[in-house]
Amino acid sequence: MKKVYLDNASTTAMRPEVIQEMTKVMAEDFGNPSSTHSFGRNGKMILELSRKSIAKYLNCSAQEIIFTSGGTEADNWILRSAVEDLKVERIITSKIEHHAVLYTTLALQSDYNIQVDYVNINSDGTIDLTHLSNLLSDEKKTIVSLMHVNNETGTVLDLDRVTTICKQYNVLFHSDTVQSVGKTEIDLQKTPVDFIVASAHKFHGPKGVGFAFVRKNTGLQPLIFGGEQEKGLRAGTEAVHQIAGMVKALALSYENLDQDRKYITDLKMYLIEEFEIHFPGFRINGKKEDFYNIINIILPFSSDKTSMLLFSLDMKGIAVSRGSACQSGSIKPSHVLKEMLSENDLKLPNLRISFSHYNTKEDIDWLIESLKNI
Repeated sequence: MKKVYLDNASTTAMRPEVIQEMTKVMAEDFGNPSSTHSFGRNGKMILELSRKSIAKYLNCSAQEIIFTSGGTEADNWILRSAVEDLKVERIITSKIEHHAVLYTTLALQSDYNIQVDYVNINSDGTIDLTHLSNLLSDEKKTIVSLMHVNNETGTVLDLDRVTTICKQYNVLFHSDTVQSVGKTEIDLQKTPVDFIVASAHKFHGPKGVGFAFVRKNTGLQPLIFGGEQEKGLRAGTEAVHQIAGMVKALALSYENLDQDRKYITDLKMYLIEEFEIHFPGFRINGKKEDFYNIINIILPFSSDKTSMLLFSLDMKGIAVSRGSACQSGSIKPSHVLKEMLSENDLKLPNLRISFSHYNTKEDIDWLIESLKNI
């Protein structure tokens, strides 16, 4: 049976070069990077060269990169330390954030009785930046947490503009950049956001590893205690082979960025054209011009097709989703689409289709054919 993977916002296939790099490090550089002997020093060298490499691509200092297990840990750490250690009294976020941010915010609100404000969402899924400015008019110590690229719709936040607004009001700005690191340029000198996070498995690296960018002198404190790894900010022996794989994946992503972005953009446009021909009543949740590798659509099918749609496509060998994989076991409608759609539209079948450079036009043809049969 033909297999088609169109769920790259959930996770991506590792590049062969990444697997080779990780295998080499596991076989040859297994020393604990905290050890002082030559085996340990080799591991430490890989860690620090990896840190420098990430810093080069993001235009920041290597000392500002902290390795984590992924974006969820990094989001939790940054928000929790902001409240516990930096004495932040208020979090401003949106109701369309990843649950790593939303649930952490709710926990902090419960534990510390902090103020939480949600910025308004426009009908196309974008953040109402006028409302954000209005929310920032009081004097409470605040952190703003807004994601760069929405993982369900591909809606893009104007990082530069939000950073400017936050600096104007002298508040901290954290952005979950899990869907954008490795897929678009981020210049942390040009865009002086305070914190960003990344997960390697979103850009063809291994699962279970990521990093946080923590701007110098913010005063963040550890979430995990133990050894002095990661400048005392993140205890635990570093997974050198995973970090090496992540950096290899990031390097390849940025080296191939222009050609991959054009190729994937063309695929997305081809999909839209095919849907316009075969399913003229379909609608895009968000805008056609949203992030190039994600599209979220409502299908012109009856609502009784909703519950079995993903199963039917899976039987055809097609992997897509209705939203974040982190809530795939839930029968509730997407919390992101709930902020954008009417009750009636929420009942209709929708699909999140997300691409990588491994996809082809033939993949899209098979999706269209399968949906026609359904």
